[in-house]
Amino acid sequence: MKVVTGATMQLMDKRTIEAFGISGLTLMENAGRRCTEAIMAEFGSVSFRKAVILAGKGNNGGDGYVIARLLMEQGWDVRVFIVAGSDEIAGDAAINLQRLDTEIVTFCPVTETLCQCVTSLANATLVVDALLGTGLKSEVRGVYAEVIDIINVCGKPVFAVDIPSGIDAGSGKVLGKAVRAHMTVTFAAAKLGNVLYPGAELGGRLLVADIGMPAEVVTEAAGFEFVDYDAAQMLLQPRRKQAHKGDCGHTLIIAGSTGKTGAAAMSANSAVRAGAGLVTVAIPASLNAIMEVKTTEAMSLPLPDADAGFLGEAAYDPIMAVAAGKASVAIGPGISRNPSTSVLVQRVVNDLDQPLIIDADGLHALSENREVLLHRKSSVVILTPHPGEMANLAGITTAEVEKDRIGIAGDLSAKYNVILLLKGARTIIATPDGEIAINGSGNPGMASGGMGDVLTGILAALIAQGYAPFAACKLGAFLHGFSADLVAAEKGEIGISAVDVQEWLPYAFKKLSREALPMHF
Repeated sequence: MKVVTGATMQLMDKRTIEAFGISGLTLMENAGRRCTEAIMAEFGSVSFRKAVILAGKGNNGGDGYVIARLLMEQGWDVRVFIVAGSDEIAGDAAINLQRLDTEIVTFCPVTETLCQCVTSLANATLVVDALLGTGLKSEVRGVYAEVIDIINVCGKPVFAVDIPSGIDAGSGKVLGKAVRAHMTVTFAAAKLGNVLYPGAELGGRLLVADIGMPAEVVTEAAGFEFVDYDAAQMLLQPRRKQAHKGDCGHTLIIAGSTGKTGAAAMSANSAVRAGAGLVTVAIPASLNAIMEVKTTEAMSLPLPDADAGFLGEAAYDPIMAVAAGKASVAIGPGISRNPSTSVLVQRVVNDLDQPLIIDADGLHALSENREVLLHRKSSVVILTPHPGEMANLAGITTAEVEKDRIGIAGDLSAKYNVILLLKGARTIIATPDGEIAINGSGNPGMASGGMGDVLTGILAALIAQGYAPFAACKLGAFLHGFSADLVAAEKGEIGISAVDVQEWLPYAFKKLSREALPMHF
């Protein structure tokens, strides 16, 4: 699904009007009609139908005026409250306002004029939020803030036009206060604010409506890819009927230290569950006995550690030898932050030419010597940091990462020529040439230890099976979250473990490959 910023959407509107001769009034009419159709589909069968429309002075308000007129034509009782003076309405919005019966319109330019609005909301079937739209840049204040508070406490279903008022269309952040909607209809393409949190949560169910914008305007606009069920299904490659384990790749996972053998085991077992033909997990020799218990299908490779419980430079030559011919190599889960381990990781990353997936303690080692990434031999390196690890890699604070996840991920990806998968709610996947994807699966139940180790195993397996790196990252991130969604549907979100997600991976593949499973994100 295509996702754009609010600023890009304005350029798309401008091109549609100027280059294709489709008037703004036509686009507004189409937008209002699509919203009305969605409202009728959701509420058309109720016996008492009263809509209260809260409108602003701009084009978002104009969409609301169209909705009011069309709902009245369907027999609805409609009241429109405009949070502005009558002299502030201009352009296409003013034309659509003139088409309404003045008896249903009340202007509320100041807080003291909102009493009628509160009374009407008490008897409403639904509330339509057409206050601010995607052009909002500053924090909501004054009468608009008061109206948002009134909407949020009214207890009625709320329908947002394009985006809930108060949400930054370019980031999903709340600008002071924001409407909490049950459903949002957005136009032509989803906005970043519709899919990034907290905007995604506040928007409720999202529908993307065709308002007659030419396909080439949408296709050629700058944007991002939102990886939902349909997009992930397109990425999944069927296996040949005669496929054997040699066709499905051999991945090497270098992981584990005292107290963290679970990280190594989960990565290895997840690679098995994600379809790798063969999996070898390289572990400190003193921990090999426990690893033999924790893994069955994956093979273990004891590396010299002098009974220290962590890997050092003595493991370099054995790693380089066993890595030869492997289809992918993952390094980092639970490997420790011991200084000698960090030196080992840096040497391995510098010298291996196989596709590399680097996570956890491996990222810590790189944060101590980022230049390794600029001189490495491998043409494919995938980094999978959480925000704290990302902050260390970029030399900034975690708060700065969270403030601009897309920008920070894109910049570091380009600087070090790596694919960067920035984990979190709506994982960001960035490539060196500027492509950005946003993962649409997952749930809060994944906020527990070991989830990143599972993702590392999934990515290593997909790369080993021959998926292109960017496709592997998009599909892997989706499968990771989708498996957790299936677990949550069965067990609930609280108490999900990483092993639960690991063990449900085959079911996630099955659902994605064989069943048309409608999902709303």
